[in-house]
Order: sequence, then structure tokens, then C-alpha cells
Amino acid sequence: MAREFTPRPPRARLGALCRRGLIVLGLAALSGAGQGALAEAPGTPSPLRDDRGTPIAARAVERVAAISTFAADTLVALGVSPIGASTFGSEPLPRYLGAPLADTLSLGQRASTNLERLTELSPELIIGIHRYTEPHARQLEAIAPFHAFDVIGLEDSRRAVTGIAAALGKRAEGEAMNRAFDAHLAELAERAPGGVSAILLAGASEAPFAYYDHFLTATLLERLQATNAAGPSPTPDQAIPFGYSISLERLLALDPEVIFLSSTGSQRAFANNPVWPHLEAVRNGRVYEVGPHWKEGGGPIARRLIADEMAWRLYPETFARPELPDAIASHPYP
Repeated sequence: MAREFTPRPPRARLGALCRRGLIVLGLAALSGAGQGALAEAPGTPSPLRDDRGTPIAARAVERVAAISTFAADTLVALGVSPIGASTFGSEPLPRYLGAPLADTLSLGQRASTNLERLTELSPELIIGIHRYTEPHARQLEAIAPFHAFDVIGLEDSRRAVTGIAAALGKRAEGEAMNRAFDAHLAELAERAPGGVSAILLAGASEAPFAYYDHFLTATLLERLQATNAAGPSPTPDQAIPFGYSISLERLLALDPEVIFLSSTGSQRAFANNPVWPHLEAVRNGRVYEVGPHWKEGGGPIARRLIADEMAWRLYPETFARPELPDAIASHPYP
């Protein structure tokens, strides 16, 4: 199994970005947080549990495995390169994380992690997505201490980042990352002029999948003063489902000004629908294919990349284009 999906030149460029601090957000100074942001608040921090209900205890570990992109993202942001990582889609490893994963082994898909390979790596800690790892939780616990989180919304992201950091004995750093991101998002929101509608679509079938407001990337749309055309969930007390299949006729009725498409290795059937060319976003050239990190953007690195690129695509006259390698940057579709 290949250790790194990204060709050498893009990976080198990503490594340079990481070294310059444009991607790795572990330092609070990246978003203007002061040195004091890394200090614990007065008093004893409240105890934490993961989404399995397992208490989180700080461990001095070096060999950590990530069964998800967001877990690998958070580890890299905290200065830890995972020894193994699961992902989704066609990438054996999340290439947007670049050089820090140069020696990370792919464990396959997050829903079907190669447990034999994971065992051979002898991790001291395993972190994953709850809904994908629960069927194998006992097997994972037999390999190493195991924590799992379900990261669907923005608050889930904050909780998971704090929890993973706490498991590594770096809770203060995780909390500082969350504060720094919230401050950065508030700054973007203050500059965003608003008055634009958008939608996030995934899949390649005749009816694409649209994300409800509470899904993390859709929440970022709302925080940037845009309207998510897909709207809120009809079951707001439930995190799942976090989206629905939308017909092209329904999409035309909503007619968002901007469409963000998750990358896919398949030809999009819905783009061949005779309705597609009549959409305002299509007519105005405002359909953008985005990197796979938009689909699982709960880590500190991904959520910052998404927010910055989304702000630029929504309001190109207000925000400058973020500095991103072509390998992970969005581009007009087709």
C-alpha cells in the first residue's frame, strides 16, 4: 500500500505551507490569539468523555492511529503525525495534510479499516468516528485505548478537537485552537457582505445529496452571511440525517447563486440533466468543485481552509484568494 497519495511536488508545496504556518493551526498565534491563550483557565478543567461515553484521560503517547480524516487532521494540528490513518473516497490518505503524513500508512476506508494492519502498527492510542467504528469497538479496544467522536456540526468539531487534545495531554492547546478559529470566523463574518444563496452538493447520481444547515460546511455558509438553499433539517433534534437527495427540479426552484460540489471520481449524472444548464449558478459560472476535506471538515486544519476558501468564492470582491496548492484548491466546474 502506498504511503502517500500526493505526488512529490504538491506534497512539497504543502509541506512548505505547513512550515510557514498557513495550514497547521496548532499555534494560537496563527489567528491572532495571544500567548496566554494556551494557558488553562483557573481551576480544574471539567472531566471529558468521548461520544462513546468513555472518560478521556491524558496519556503520554507517541504512536497514535486515526480512523478518520478529522482525527488525522487534529493530530497533525497538534504536532503529532499519525502512524496510520483511514480515510474515505479514492485517496489512501488525506493529501491536504501533506508532508506530516509522509510516513503514515493507509488503513483503508474509515468504515472498513484494515484491523490486521492496525494491529501490526502497535498504536498506543486510536481515535476514530463513532458511527463508523462502533461495530468494531471491542476489537479496537483490544488493540489500544480507543476514543471515538461523531463530528457532524461545528459544535461537534469543537468538542472533538478538545477531546483529542485532552487525550494527548494537550487540552489547553485544543481549546486555544477552537477559540482562535471562532475569532477568525467572526472576523470573516464581519467582513462578509451577505445577500448570496448557496448550496453544498455531493454524489454523482441523478439526484445529488444536499446538506442541511446543521452540517458543518453548511453552518460555515450561514456564519459567512450566506443562505444555505438546502435549508434546515425537518428533525432538528436529530443530527442524522444531515442532508437529503434533491431533484434537479427542486434545485431549480431553489436556484442558488453559488453551488459547491464535493469532488468525486465518477461522472455526475445530474450535470447531464436538461435542467442543469438553466440554474443561475451554472449560467454565471459559479459552480465550484471542492476538495474532499470539505466533506469531513471537522479538524482544525480543514475547517480553516474551508472557511477561507468559501469566503473568497462567495465574495470574490471582498476576500482575496487563499494561498493553496492547486492539488487541493477548488476550481470552476466543469
